Amino acid sequence: MIVVTGATGALNGATVEHLLKRIPAAEIGVSVRDVAKAQHFADRGVRVRRGSYDDPAALRESFEGTDQVLLVSQNDPHGDGVGLHRTAIEAAVAAGARRILYTGHQNVRSDSPFAPAREHAATEALLADSGTAWTSLRNGFYAHSLDRLLGPWRQTGVIAAPADGPVSWTDRADEAEAAAIILAGRRPFDGPVTLTARRAVTFDDIATTATQITGRDIRRVVVDDEQWIADQVAAGTPESMARMLLPFFEAARGGHFTQVDPLLAELLGREPRTVTDLLTDRVTA
Repeated sequence: MIVVTGATGALNGATVEHLLKRIPAAEIGVSVRDVAKAQHFADRGVRVRRGSYDDPAALRESFEGTDQVLLVSQNDPHGDGVGLHRTAIEAAVAAGARRILYTGHQNVRSDSPFAPAREHAATEALLADSGTAWTSLRNGFYAHSLDRLLGPWRQTGVIAAPADGPVSWTDRADEAEAAAIILAGRRPFDGPVTLTARRAVTFDDIATTATQITGRDIRRVVVDDEQWIADQVAAGTPESMARMLLPFFEAARGGHFTQVDPLLAELLGREPRTVTDLLTDRVTA
């Protein structure tokens, strides 16, 4: 059995949908905080059990009988992410899982200014010490994050943001499909694997693409970090959230998100979606 955590969320929920196209529903389980929200999976024959990273006993029960567990990384910016992941890993080991998979992020490193990268690095260390086979899915930076980071460019004609660097923006739906392919396949993936779009682009590149798509002059304006914080707060973003986002730009201009890898395209059997696809969707919506 394959058990997927966080299956009521966008990423792993989509992974379960792709698994249902590849293996019988009886071979799939989900571990979710609210079982009512997973009723649509239960109705199709998926095993649904309550499980939460802060409840070890429930988590172990939700993992019972599993061969593989897919752990989604926790998303509480104020939570003890490493501690929660440790609980999940220990529960999977206790349940007898033969392999633990983890949805991480590209460029895992303990010295990154971007806090999630440090959390993923610590979690990979836990996986390496778990005594169980493991796979870390180092997903490219999710392209839908651009909806927030680019600002209201369609209204203003301006992408105003701090200095950045090349980022291999990757579609979350493509990552979900790739995870299902890996889970249901026979090819072993040991340790970290990088799953990104084919090309890393800057905000300058994105402004050029937006200009081509819209037929308007979309300008890229580099804003001082603190001015960007002030602008975000003025637009209604809590300062704590803005300051949490700012290290992305610091890491990007340090080259932390430039890596690209052909594996995602190989797994999908097609080219992954691009920033151009995302911008076209937004403009034509």
